[in-house]
Amino acid sequence: MTYSRTVHVDGDFEETVRAVREALAEQGFGILTEIDVRATLKEKLGHDMENYLILGACNPPLARQAIEADRSIGLLLPCNVVVRTDGERIAVQALDPATMVTLTGRDALEPVAEDATHRLDAALSTLTQQQA
Repeated sequence: MTYSRTVHVDGDFEETVRAVREALAEQGFGILTEIDVRATLKEKLGHDMENYLILGACNPPLARQAIEADRSIGLLLPCNVVVRTDGERIAVQALDPATMVTLTGRDALEPVAEDATHRLDAALSTLTQQQA
């Protein structure tokens, strides 16, 4: 089962992060949290790794709809967007919103998943279009 929606882009990591934030904002997502996995693992474990940033994105109307359908859905909301170095390129990944429906079996989540998929795909598409 594929659970991510992924694009790869060329360029500077920090510039890509900025572009991801802008693309998500254009689709109604705000960034609630940011986890710099690379810095955290370096600080806590002395472990060196590639750039790996987790952005906790949220679209409040979609989150409300999903939570109304299933109070436990916060565990699966398509909120995490990962920006990470992947070889010579940068991967931008979002949880596939269909995962919510697949794992819960709740048909009431289908419209939320479809809307979130459309918005996330539009944001990811913006990143690849900037490359062209």
